[in-house]
Order: sequence, then structure tokens, then C-alpha cells
Amino acid sequence: MQVFQTAIELQNYLLNINKLEEKTIGFVPTMGALHEGHLSLIRASKEKTTLTVCSIFVNPTQFNDKKDYEKYPIHLDRDLEMLLTVGCEVVFVPSVEEIYPVGTHDKTSVDLGFIGKTLEAAHRPGHFEGVLQVVKRLLDIVQPDFLFLGQKDYQQCMVISKLIEHYQLPTQLIIGATKREEDGLAMSSRNARLNPEERKTAIKLSQALFYLKENMEQIPMAELIQEQINHLSEDSTIKVEYLSIVNGKTLEPVDTYQKEMPLTALIAAKVGEVRLIDNIILQ
Repeated sequence: MQVFQTAIELQNYLLNINKLEEKTIGFVPTMGALHEGHLSLIRASKEKTTLTVCSIFVNPTQFNDKKDYEKYPIHLDRDLEMLLTVGCEVVFVPSVEEIYPVGTHDKTSVDLGFIGKTLEAAHRPGHFEGVLQVVKRLLDIVQPDFLFLGQKDYQQCMVISKLIEHYQLPTQLIIGATKREEDGLAMSSRNARLNPEERKTAIKLSQALFYLKENMEQIPMAELIQEQINHLSEDSTIKVEYLSIVNGKTLEPVDTYQKEMPLTALIAAKVGEVRLIDNIILQ
């Protein structure tokens, strides 16, 4: 496994091996604190491509809460060991200065439309601007044929799809299914910050989503959503930011069940001081 800290070293390496043998490159961008969800994306890349690059970079520009950035778990040695176990060929571990050599002021000009105003965008101002900024920079450095992202960040996947489309990048986006713990909690780097009691409580988020899926045809959607918000709010540890059923293609809220419409349920809530998100595709 090759580990690089600078863009020029990584680019030279990729260029040299492509001269020897034409490679298809898969790319898995991460912020570290890796778990099985990340490793599943590495495996998916290795199945589809001839060389997999994983980046580990905690991007400061996508955190609208500075404290959240400062508390983000960093376990680089463990992350590298995990990547070795799944045969990741190349790891890129840049500094903030390497990603933003002239500062963080330059933003992308991607028009996100409604998806840039709702759900995560409404609750985390500036978040997706930071995501677009760092992903564009990483894609310019790696120039992958395929980009692998996890469905848990559903709206983010849509945002990055817009980025690829806007710049007409020669990169195909592939979305891997959300990986869950045995009790249903979506795997997340943030889960490590939950204390034992909060960890038990956190499964209520995924349970709410699965309840929506089971009952969406029988109970009016607005009533169904409010019922689950009320249920979650009975636990003083949970503070719901949003729970919504939307058109899975546009993120427009849906009030009435329609059999032919793609539907996704999304939730964001704080469990204690830890903000978690999750979603499931309803149909």
C-alpha cells in the first residue's frame, strides 16, 4: 500500500503506473475514523477497477460548527491498518495546506437548486459549499474513473452528482448501500462519540425510518411523520432536526403516498451532543 501526503507525489505515481499499464482508477474519499461502511466501498472499487485510491482528510470548510470539527475522531494508524486488510492500493493523507494551498476562499459555482436549500442544507449553512469545494479539489488531483460514495449521505451524493454534471467530469458516481450495526443503527464515524446510554438510544432513529416504511401506505404521511417525531421527542436525549419523506429524485417533500413515485425517508437528530443522520429508500 502506497501512502502519499502531497498531490504532486500522488499524481506522479498514478501517471507512472498508467504509463506501464492502462489502469481504471476507483476513488473513495473519507474523513477517516473508518468503519465497515467505508471498507465496503473499498471492496466495491476493487471489484470494478484495477486500482483504488482512498483519501483521508477532515475537511474544515464543511463544518458549520467549529466544535464539531475539533471533536471529529482521528485514528490514522488504525485507519491505515484497516485499509491494508481490504487491499487498498493507494492512500492520500494530505494536510489542510496541501488541499487549500491558497486558502479556503475560492468556492465552486455549482447551482444546486432546491437540493441546496433543504434538509441538510437548511440546517447546516455552508456545509455543501464546503463539500463541493473539497470534492472538486480531490477529483482534480486523483482524476478517477469511478467515485464511490455511501448512501447514508443521501443528499451529499446528490450534491456531488450535480458537481460531476456541472463540470462534465469523466467520473462515474457509484453509490454503495448504507451499512448498519446488528441493531439497525447506521454505521458512522460519529457513533464513536456516543456514550453507552446514548448508543442504546440512537437506534430509535433507524427504528423511526423503518416504521415509516412499514406504515406509509396505511397512515397519512403527515400524521405518520408527526407521530414518530413525537415518539422520538419523548426521549430527552434526542433532539430531532428533521424527519421527512421526500421525492427520492428531487428531495421535494411528499404529503400523499403515490405508488409510482420514488420515495426516501431522511432523519437528522442530535443524540446527546452528537449529530446523526440516516435515511432509507422507501420505494
